[in-house]
Amino acid sequence: MESSDSSMFDVQKFWLYQTFARYYVVGRGRKRTVWKLFSIDRMEPSELNIFEDHTTYTTEECFDLLKRIHQGNRSMGGLKLISIGYGIVERKKIGSMLGAKVYSVSKSMMVIIPNPVVRSKLAYCSTEKRYQKLLNSVDLTKDFFFSYSYNVMRSLQDNLNRNKTDQSVYKSMFVWNEYLTRGIRKQLKNNIWTVALVYGFFKQIKLSVSGRDFDLTLIARRSRHYAGTRFLRRGVNENGKVANDVETEQVVSEDRAEGRTVQISSIVQNRGSIPVFWSQETSLLKIFNPVVIIPKQEDYKATKLHFKNLGDRYGNPIIVLDLTKTREKKPRETLLHAEYVNALGCINAERLEENRLKFLQWDLKQHSRCKAIVVLSKLKELTKLAVELNDTFHCQVTRSSPLEGSTRPYLEDVNISENANNGRCNVKIKRFQKGVLRTNCFDCLDRTNIAQYAYGLAALGYQLQTFGYLESPDIDLDDPLARHLMDIYEIMGDKLALQYGGSPAHNKLFSERRGQWKPTIEYVDIIKTFQRFVNNVYMDEEKQNGIDLFLGNPPPQKRMLVLDPVKHSKWRSTMKRSLSDSNIFVENDILAAKQLLRQESMGHNKCLVELMPEIPNYCRYTSPEFPEVVSASESMDSGNEEIDQERTTSRFLLADWYSDSVYSCEEELYNKILSFSSENGEDNCFSMFDFGRWITRGGTFYL
Repeated sequence: MESSDSSMFDVQKFWLYQTFARYYVVGRGRKRTVWKLFSIDRMEPSELNIFEDHTTYTTEECFDLLKRIHQGNRSMGGLKLISIGYGIVERKKIGSMLGAKVYSVSKSMMVIIPNPVVRSKLAYCSTEKRYQKLLNSVDLTKDFFFSYSYNVMRSLQDNLNRNKTDQSVYKSMFVWNEYLTRGIRKQLKNNIWTVALVYGFFKQIKLSVSGRDFDLTLIARRSRHYAGTRFLRRGVNENGKVANDVETEQVVSEDRAEGRTVQISSIVQNRGSIPVFWSQETSLLKIFNPVVIIPKQEDYKATKLHFKNLGDRYGNPIIVLDLTKTREKKPRETLLHAEYVNALGCINAERLEENRLKFLQWDLKQHSRCKAIVVLSKLKELTKLAVELNDTFHCQVTRSSPLEGSTRPYLEDVNISENANNGRCNVKIKRFQKGVLRTNCFDCLDRTNIAQYAYGLAALGYQLQTFGYLESPDIDLDDPLARHLMDIYEIMGDKLALQYGGSPAHNKLFSERRGQWKPTIEYVDIIKTFQRFVNNVYMDEEKQNGIDLFLGNPPPQKRMLVLDPVKHSKWRSTMKRSLSDSNIFVENDILAAKQLLRQESMGHNKCLVELMPEIPNYCRYTSPEFPEVVSASESMDSGNEEIDQERTTSRFLLADWYSDSVYSCEEELYNKILSFSSENGEDNCFSMFDFGRWITRGGTFYL
């Protein structure tokens, strides 16, 4: 029997015992010969009182102690075994990282601490029962995972980065039980009795190319900040946290025996709701409801905080891929797109050139009218340049024995610039990922998942080329590797869509690639749409309350968006009027702008679209309540009206093939405008206030 430092002890199996006055939690170390325990007071009805025994016991000493506890409490029923678990009740291995096992939760249970004789009447009231029901509604057996000896809440690159591993794992935005374990960690002043749970997706498969086997792991980590359901968590909050914020990591590692050098590569991408203040209400009568852009942007402070956080986490460059619609009969996504571009322009105006956000608008819905292979090919070429800018993380690991214990001794001595040997392995960092690709569509579910697959496929080619498995980084869409990767991304997309949206993802392009019958694809999509609608209307509020309770957010309450009807009506009119203030081109202007854009594109032959540095933002509000933000370009008179007009509306450098696809509906749209003008008795002009919201970009109209 000896006293030891708790930080050097790792508990991987637990026994929960009960007496009349206390719970006893007995933990066994990874070596199976070392035991520790702590007790919880059951006679305190409201406060959590924990007492840790700092003594480390052998197996015989521990059983002798339990025997004496049983004898001392025999008159009150003795010592009873309640459950055996692993930080949770049951676990299931789902993969491994650097030799450390990763588990999913197979079973969990809730134990009420106070003894029934001391429980207050509040413990039996309807509110308490409702809270218990809400807490149980967060099913830990669905999509939660953990590891005892690898920090799954961090990317591979961060795990091997000394500056990142010095932080507590519970500070991570991806640890969902931070609040629930806070009390026990605070009282015991250590983390050995708790298991950090990550929510999202984890899948590991074995693949082969050119006769060489490798492991591919896809990990999605959902942020606990501003987490929730589709209609109740939209946009950004005041702290810069966005809804549906998910980090996706693709890890490729060689499948080799111990003692040999193993190459490991990873790449991280991000998805998240459009980071401006906006909302969308549910309705029993409508599936597609109007978007409300909340007028409290205040120079986009929250949006700036969000991208600052991305920069702190991933570095630069940050590439923004926006997949929202650029033409609609009834403005919805286009409203959001314009506000997003305003925000990005405002941010870039304050940044140095090397730190500016790189923005790309690609209307995936519009392009999806083409065949799936055409859409995916274009997306792959588009995201390939993002991979080249961000690069991938690559390291070489020589492992002498399986990693079974704590990850801290394994990682803390690693030098990120040269070989390091800590007795278990040598790690040599070859290359780091710089920056990240941030993808969004309207809900950041269906279209976003397709784009993330394209990015993953482009990255996989570079990862395998780095290993020496491929001569060229290009992987054909008909290659079995592409099909296997598509399958795993589709599974991930379904999981993430169920978590946030209430139904599996719409995978029309993936289904088409498999050669499924078109009517069947459409029927499945209708079923998913209906399932998502029912869940959003009838079940999401309780689901949101359960998530908030689990995460320690303010107590659940009825959520209502309260708007002053007069101010709201005035604001909508102001938005309608002000967002139409962009210059509207007539036919000659369209042709001139189109020619100018193509010249820019030829001079900058890149698929990535970067906000023009000399133009900080779009003109926004025109009412006294929302002061007008004047574009810097308005004070730069070139003497050429067409060029000045182009500067006011075009913010992008476009690739040739992308420009061609953008202008494909130009004539049809222009005729539609003239037709509408004629109906209103106007000659080649129209009332923007009455017509609704139009966006002009690059000389092309988007409805």
